[in-house]
Amino acid sequence: MESNLSIQNHTGKKIKISLTPAQILVLGFAGVILAGALLLMLPVSTMPGRQTGFLTALFTATSAVCVTGLVVVDTGTHWTAFGQVVILVLIQVGGLGFMSMATLFFVFMGRRIGLRERLVIQESLNQVNVAGVVRLVRAVLIFTVITEGFFALVLAARWSFDYGWQRGLWLGVFHAVSAFNNAGIDIIGGFRSLTGYVNDPVITLSVAFLIILGGLGFAVVLELYNFRRTRRLSVHARLVLRVTASLLLGGTVLFALLEWRNVLGSLPLYGKLLASFFQAVVPRTAGFNSVDIAALGDATLFLMIILMFIGASPGSTGGGIKTTTFGVLGITVWSMAGGREDVELFRRRIPPWQVYKALTVFLLSVFLVVLVSLLLCITERSRFLEALFETTSAFGTVGLSMGLTPHLSPAGRVLIILTMFAGRLGPLTLAYALAQRRRKSAVRYPEEKIMVG
Repeated sequence: MESNLSIQNHTGKKIKISLTPAQILVLGFAGVILAGALLLMLPVSTMPGRQTGFLTALFTATSAVCVTGLVVVDTGTHWTAFGQVVILVLIQVGGLGFMSMATLFFVFMGRRIGLRERLVIQESLNQVNVAGVVRLVRAVLIFTVITEGFFALVLAARWSFDYGWQRGLWLGVFHAVSAFNNAGIDIIGGFRSLTGYVNDPVITLSVAFLIILGGLGFAVVLELYNFRRTRRLSVHARLVLRVTASLLLGGTVLFALLEWRNVLGSLPLYGKLLASFFQAVVPRTAGFNSVDIAALGDATLFLMIILMFIGASPGSTGGGIKTTTFGVLGITVWSMAGGREDVELFRRRIPPWQVYKALTVFLLSVFLVVLVSLLLCITERSRFLEALFETTSAFGTVGLSMGLTPHLSPAGRVLIILTMFAGRLGPLTLAYALAQRRRKSAVRYPEEKIMVG
């Protein structure tokens, strides 16, 4: 279904433009990013003695709205309190989606949410059905306020011992919002992220739990909340939980094995376990780090690239190809290897079109990441692993960096901006937005087999 936008030409005649939900999402996010960039260019947003060009402001606004976390200037020292508030608002709008925020505004104003708006919300939250999307948005907003508020107080109480209650409260609020929305932007200063708190369980576990809750997907969280009443979980929720648990456990174990004598060598036993768990959580699209990323071994960096590429779950604040895409492709391979005709999961069949969609998302994502990595190798003259890490971090809206991003050339910044934008919206949504109107073919041709494998 399409929405009509009316504009007037120079003669005063109205012209109707038909927009699909995917196109509305693309234009909406682009509009929020541009507005944020203009606000960040104001002198009141930048510390005295510093200047903010349009490309720097655009990069920062894109990173905030796309909840990525990659930055070209230090957030804690370059921006004033006003600039940091702008970034925080952009993170919240980008994490929940501008349509969710618009729905909240419509509800407060008593305006009815029509079918067109519901279709865009459905696309924004990556829901299969349009039914119940407004109710889901309300639940999402309530859950967000409660979760961010609780952990903001926990973090503020801890940081008040180091910075005083006023600074500690602002740190708590900012990092709670940034972590829950999987943004990974910090205001500690000096590009240090949370490396100074590698052994601190209050901060690292609070941030880790916020990232996990934000990355599960709001529909899954709602199912878990209602589990005591319904006593059942959908196939989608069960797949999300299993893949998420497997990636967290596997990532923790592998990180510990690979870095036990390297970056973890000087830490006590509990610190090693805490750091390993935290570094397994953050590649799931939130770019906080409690150890020096540039000091990690190549094998560990490649492990983190894989985790960043998979990302969070559908309908969440995170990016990547999504856990369900990874899970469906894995199950498809398992079914084909086992000689099964159907793709089966939890005694249910997965529709073929969803397998095609998962494969399309995967291949488009691989193509985008490889292409941008190669271009960065040319524009920045960097090593391929370094370029691949930064590109995957941008695509997965993660924000982890090996140190390349602050030194990007203008061409490199534009490449990363486009990659963050594509990663937040999803390559398939962008493809739908750029493509012509989809239509079913009037002709179905005879089947012909080809040799594969």
